[in-house]
Amino acid sequence: MNGILISAIRRSSGKTTVTLGIAAALARRGTVVQTFKKGLDYIDPMWLGRAAGRPCRTLDFHTMSADEIKAAYAVHLRDADLGLVEGNKGLFDGLDVEGTDSNAALASLLDLPVVLVIDTRGMTRGIAPLIKGYEVFDEDIRIAGIILNQVDGPRHEGKLRAALERYTDVPVLGVIGHNPEIGIAERHLGLVPANEAREADDKIAAIADIVEQGVDMEGLRALARTPVRLVPSGGLAKGPAPAPDVRIAIARDAAFGFYYADDLEALARAGARLVPFDTLRDARLPAADGLFIGGGFPETHAARLAANQSLRHDIRRALEAGLPAYAECGGLMYLCQSLLWRGRRHEMVGFIPADAIMHERPVGHGYMRLRETDAAPWPALGAARGTFPAHEFHYASLENLPDGLSYAYEVTRGYGIDGRRDGLVLGNLLAAFSHQHDTAANRWAERFVGFVRAQRSLREAWSAEAAVASGSCRWR
Repeated sequence: MNGILISAIRRSSGKTTVTLGIAAALARRGTVVQTFKKGLDYIDPMWLGRAAGRPCRTLDFHTMSADEIKAAYAVHLRDADLGLVEGNKGLFDGLDVEGTDSNAALASLLDLPVVLVIDTRGMTRGIAPLIKGYEVFDEDIRIAGIILNQVDGPRHEGKLRAALERYTDVPVLGVIGHNPEIGIAERHLGLVPANEAREADDKIAAIADIVEQGVDMEGLRALARTPVRLVPSGGLAKGPAPAPDVRIAIARDAAFGFYYADDLEALARAGARLVPFDTLRDARLPAADGLFIGGGFPETHAARLAANQSLRHDIRRALEAGLPAYAECGGLMYLCQSLLWRGRRHEMVGFIPADAIMHERPVGHGYMRLRETDAAPWPALGAARGTFPAHEFHYASLENLPDGLSYAYEVTRGYGIDGRRDGLVLGNLLAAFSHQHDTAANRWAERFVGFVRAQRSLREAWSAEAAVASGSCRWR
């Protein structure tokens, strides 16, 4: 196996744009590129996966053990030529002062060479002590190359190269100038998702053209050929999915697209057939045993969501009739009575007795830990209910929420719905601001599918009894 970790000195250095450009450029040369994203993030992986032509995978110290991370890297790289890992923030940044959750720690764990993307604006000779400092700060990390970004012309490039050649041995693998036309628009939670960016493939192609012109692609490929330790696949829940025995309708459209590829596969392994529907266009909910609405940006599509009254009413009727459902963040907001954004209120599904309000600043943002309560509806898979890791990224809060409702989780780290609780339980719906990641620490996919399956069995038993008493009765 072979690969590279792309990192930076700090966030917003252009490493996502450069990484997806590298992925797309290599892919169109015939290289099978498997992209990975460090940390819990939905938007960057959408772009990286689209650029490489295969799903991007998540590597995260908060929700995964070191063995799981190594196994995930090994398993997903088996049928690829090259692994391309994009870090988050700066190379040595993280929550832990010892750096155990940093990009450098991930590079060390996977034995990957590091390529730094440097935003060179306002920098000349000062780049040399910066790189020297990074080299000696952790001598277990191999900084194998630099890509100079935002370079202001040949004169600027010459000064940067002269300083690096005079004081360091780190090679320059690429130079990229100011190219505002290839920038990806940003939103309050980061880049606009690839699932709703207009002409996303054209944008990726344009970025690939510029990166290919400025970066030594053969040098990168040679660097990536450095042997990487083969790690066992034990501890990673993989394997072929069984024949599905439950149908789960899943919102997949421009408004709702925050799903981890591994989680969708975990749902399939648990026996679910995922049936996609479009909240912006479809008039009815597809026939299903359960419902899953993930996160996204319902606020930017609120007018269209509100205009699709037939689907909103159909979803509410299904939930009122007991359809098992799970909603995360944007999905929670969609199921509320209304959504207020930029002074405009839009009617939503109306099943959750609250109004979602968008704010200018984050309400909850970062890693979470949740403790299950007795109200949590999903089967515990034989284990005692306890705490598990999750994450949240929301600028929304709920208002006019009545007292006396049940919550599946107590928040021990993070914010959730009110700083203390998360996971509203209403009928057979569990709706939370938190996002879950299916790992050994939290097999949520199997639990949810088990809950859907159990509720279907109850409905079938009830329907059989009702049919004997008063004629046929079946779930649509």
